[in-house]
Amino acid sequence: MEIFVYRKGADEIEEGFTRDDLPGLLKDESNVVWVDLQGETPEKAREAKDLLINVFNFHYLTVEDCLETRNQPKVEAFPDYFYFIVHGVKTETHSGNFVTKELDGYLGKNFVVTFHVERFRSIKKVKSQIRSNTFACQRGAAYLLHQILDQIVDYYMPVVDDFDNAINDLEERVFRMRKGNTAILEEIMDLRRAVARLKRISARQLEVLYRLSHGEFPQIPENVLPFYRDVHDHLLRISDLAESYRDLVSGLFEIHFSVTANRTNDVMKVLAIFSAIMLPLSLVAGIYGMNFENMPELHSPHGYYLTLMFMIVIAIVLLFYFWRKGWIFEPEEPPAETMIEDNNEK
Repeated sequence: MEIFVYRKGADEIEEGFTRDDLPGLLKDESNVVWVDLQGETPEKAREAKDLLINVFNFHYLTVEDCLETRNQPKVEAFPDYFYFIVHGVKTETHSGNFVTKELDGYLGKNFVVTFHVERFRSIKKVKSQIRSNTFACQRGAAYLLHQILDQIVDYYMPVVDDFDNAINDLEERVFRMRKGNTAILEEIMDLRRAVARLKRISARQLEVLYRLSHGEFPQIPENVLPFYRDVHDHLLRISDLAESYRDLVSGLFEIHFSVTANRTNDVMKVLAIFSAIMLPLSLVAGIYGMNFENMPELHSPHGYYLTLMFMIVIAIVLLFYFWRKGWIFEPEEPPAETMIEDNNEK
């Protein structure tokens, strides 16, 4: 447990307070108090539960939600405070495995309480900021909470960029694919699940920030609302990108199956052409393989060689015909970028 206190007019943040100091600190409404609770061990979780219920007198159901780690983002209003849940991005998150961690919190008139089981880079960064500069605390508890939420949302952006790079890379690999590739299909499946989770979390969190930024809660002064709307706009952009990524990943499935089907069609075309060439040759061989005595050239000393030459001519004529039709030996079209560069050089 860490307690940060800003006293009005002070030049620095005070730390080192204990649970017993909190009632007196909260009683002075000119103070801004931030209590950061960690539930990494059962002992710390029990200490946090005791503090939330017996010192802050928070609703018992919110404390239960606080101690659990499988809740969706939400916000609930109470007479003197509101309770919220948001999700931050884990450090091991990447495009194939989007995972989040839960941050629970309360905002009152002059206090912010945060609870988390896992460590947050955003929490650590805000602590560092207020230790070096008291500006965020000078503007009140609501602005301090805004700083925390802003940092949480900012850490989504590198993940979103990672999704963009992963989709572009997969598109190139799918187009270069020469045969069905199960590994690429598995990567597309992992990417689809990760994008779906990003969309689901960002959509629910967007609703929380919308309510916080539109004056629904009296604990957030009107002059601080524009800062919350700015965070909401950032998350809205992330949510819109997640929606577009979901469409792109669905397109990757269609492209993968189309490429696989085209490769199969190429194989079938080669087999069909081979069969078309062999059919007349088999016909000629079958005719001269019959056991009739009265057949032209059957006893000719040059009949065998003439028949072979005739079959070779048939094969060559058929190959030439298929080539003129464009069914075989088709040259690959150069990429559009290469054609543009050639035209520019001319």
